[in-house]
Amino acid sequence: MSVSLPQCDSMEISPRFRKTVEERIARLERDAATDELNLVHLFHEDHLRRHRKLIAIQRAEALRMRLFLDRSRTRLPRPLVEL
Repeated sequence: MSVSLPQCDSMEISPRFRKTVEERIARLERDAATDELNLVHLFHEDHLRRHRKLIAIQRAEALRMRLFLDRSRTRLPRPLVEL
């Protein structure tokens, strides 16, 4: 499975958006780990195959989001008082 992002200059994102993406990454990785542990409870080969595919997709999406964050810059928050 190949993960690719368009090559471009670094994108600037807000701290709030970065936090949201980081939380989503953590949730995807946690869900993939939980789903992996639940594989032992599945017996039907087709169900196992679909569940493994789900785990692979969760991990690939988390990786894609990590690569996006690595290539982006976090915008500094606006000052609370005007300078």
